[in-house]
Amino acid sequence: MTGLRVTRSLSIPLDELEWRFTTSGGPGGQHANRSSTRAEVLFDVESSPTLGPRQRARLLSRLGPVVRASAGEARSQARNREVALARLAGRLADGLAVPRTRVPTRPSAAAAARRLEQKRRRSELKRQRTGRPETD
Repeated sequence: MTGLRVTRSLSIPLDELEWRFTTSGGPGGQHANRSSTRAEVLFDVESSPTLGPRQRARLLSRLGPVVRASAGEARSQARNREVALARLAGRLADGLAVPRTRVPTRPSAAAAARRLEQKRRRSELKRQRTGRPETD
């Protein structure tokens, strides 16, 4: 693997990622207590030469100067590394996503008429509930 594919246009070289390995929490006996299988990967957004100025600014404002992801569910360190990389790629992709601009719309005339008719029906139903005696 030459790099971490984040989007179609962005691939981060693996040498820009920093790894930390610790023991996983929870039960497991001798293996879990002694093996450093929990993987944490860190990506320094501020000092990355791979990112463009817009990408860097967007990630800094949304995710901060350092983005981290960790995994400790699997028993093997290799599997936890894969999961942590996938989580990091997902966080970076979400941070880089540009939200679509909202296009304001108006309700159609038929929708407005339906709404008013429903309000009239509801009003009539509530008026019938009042304890006024009917006059003949």
